[in-house]
Amino acid sequence: MAAELSVMIPMNIPYLDLKAVTALHGEEIQAAVAEVVGSGWYLQGRALQQFEQHYAEYIGTKYCIGVANGLDALTLTLRAYKEMGKLQEGDEVLVPANTFIATVLSITENQLKPVFVDVEEDTLDLNLAALERAITSKTKVLMLVHLYGRCTYNERIQKLCEKHRLLLVEDNAQAHGCQYEDKKTGSLGQAACHSFYPGKNLGALGDGGAVTTDDEDLAQMIRSIANYGFAEKYVATYQGRNSRLDEVQAAVLNVKLRHLNEENQRRIDLARLYYNKIENETIRLPKLMDEGNNVYHIFPVFTKRRDALKQYLQDKGIGTLIHYPIPPHQQECYKEYNQQSLPITEKLAKEELSLPLNPTMTEEEAMWVVKALNDWK
Repeated sequence: MAAELSVMIPMNIPYLDLKAVTALHGEEIQAAVAEVVGSGWYLQGRALQQFEQHYAEYIGTKYCIGVANGLDALTLTLRAYKEMGKLQEGDEVLVPANTFIATVLSITENQLKPVFVDVEEDTLDLNLAALERAITSKTKVLMLVHLYGRCTYNERIQKLCEKHRLLLVEDNAQAHGCQYEDKKTGSLGQAACHSFYPGKNLGALGDGGAVTTDDEDLAQMIRSIANYGFAEKYVATYQGRNSRLDEVQAAVLNVKLRHLNEENQRRIDLARLYYNKIENETIRLPKLMDEGNNVYHIFPVFTKRRDALKQYLQDKGIGTLIHYPIPPHQQECYKEYNQQSLPITEKLAKEELSLPLNPTMTEEEAMWVVKALNDWK
């Protein structure tokens, strides 16, 4: 790395500047949007068809169904399995306790029961012993969350799903382009759900989401339910909803998909700098993964004095976020789970701080973050 700690000058570094991220491919995006505007076709048109084809090819699945957002992708997938007779109300869904609340909302919205499983402190992966202990005769699904951009899939999880005949559904909202061996996350289970919220590695200019799968029946069911439950126009087979990825967002995503691998590599390079240069022993970094197994949507660090560190960095002009201060099982809307003890998840929620890391960052900016962290006492 060219930058050295000794030559750093103070900088103002936001956690994420979406205007700067969009500007990386601004001309291409403006041309793509203008083409949609000029076409006069704004829903379920050519741009969506192209994106669904391109994203399915990128992920490595036969089908991609564009929907309105990541929560809808999760909710529609579970709803489709209910309509197909593979799930029924009251069935249990295993879910990492350390996740964003959307993962859990999709379960309860379908009248299914979330079963929270704690994670490992060093890897942030599911605690596999706890996972197996949680399986009962009512357990039907494992919702695997690739949180922070880290691949959490492994052969033991696959064998566990096969042994207990569990559906494996990936929440891939934070891991676009992440790898497991020669496959991408989003192609490892029976279905995978994706969010294109603007801050994601593959982000739209608004909300957006998708489901990827090799299951033709599931793909058709999701597409039907997401379009009012229609089997054909004005013929409703199911009590559906309106959840569609519009033409403008599809066009933007088509542009940004072409640059995703390059931008992920930039994230990996910056993360490597953080791993190599952060030396403050009071700040803990997650276990380093092999290159490609983490696309660093979020770069979390952990410290017992998280709030003090956040304020210190803010005073230095460095923006940070917390992912996430209250785990789902402690939220007011899930009072029935508030007394459940999930100690590692609860510890992570108290100690996690997300550092700035995105494709617009320079090495000099990353090194200024490093200097501030190493100077903190």
